[in-house]
Amino acid sequence: MPAASITIISGYQAQVALLASYLRPKHPDIEIGTVDAFQGRENDVVIVSLVRSNEKREVGFLSESRRLNGASALDDSSDSAVAMTRPRRQLCVVGDSETVAKGTPFLKRWMAHLEEHADLRPVAMLDL
Repeated sequence: MPAASITIISGYQAQVALLASYLRPKHPDIEIGTVDAFQGRENDVVIVSLVRSNEKREVGFLSESRRLNGASALDDSSDSAVAMTRPRRQLCVVGDSETVAKGTPFLKRWMAHLEEHADLRPVAMLDL
C-alpha cells in the first residue's frame, strides 16, 4: 500500500506526537492523528491504537462513546464504533486486549467477537 493510503489514529495527542516523530521522517505521507480529528473520514488502511495499559485496567477515552463513535452513543445497541468502520480495505487495532475487555459492555462483546473471528496476534513484551 502506498503510504498515503494508511492512517494511524489514537485517542491520545501525546501518542500521536510520539508516533509522528518515529514514522514521519521515513513515511511522510502516512496520516497520523487523533480519533477526534479523523471523524467522518476514510482511508484504505486504518491502524487504531487502543494502547492504554495500566495497573487498574482502565480504558480511558474508550469509555467515552463520543470519542470513538462521533455523535451516536456507543452502547449496547451499537454494532461497531465509527473509528472501526473507516478503513476501506483493512483495519488493524493495536492495544492491550485485557484492558479493552474490562471496559464498557460493547468493548467486552467486541473483544469476545475478535477472539472468535479475527486474526489476533498477541505480542509478549519480551518480543519487543
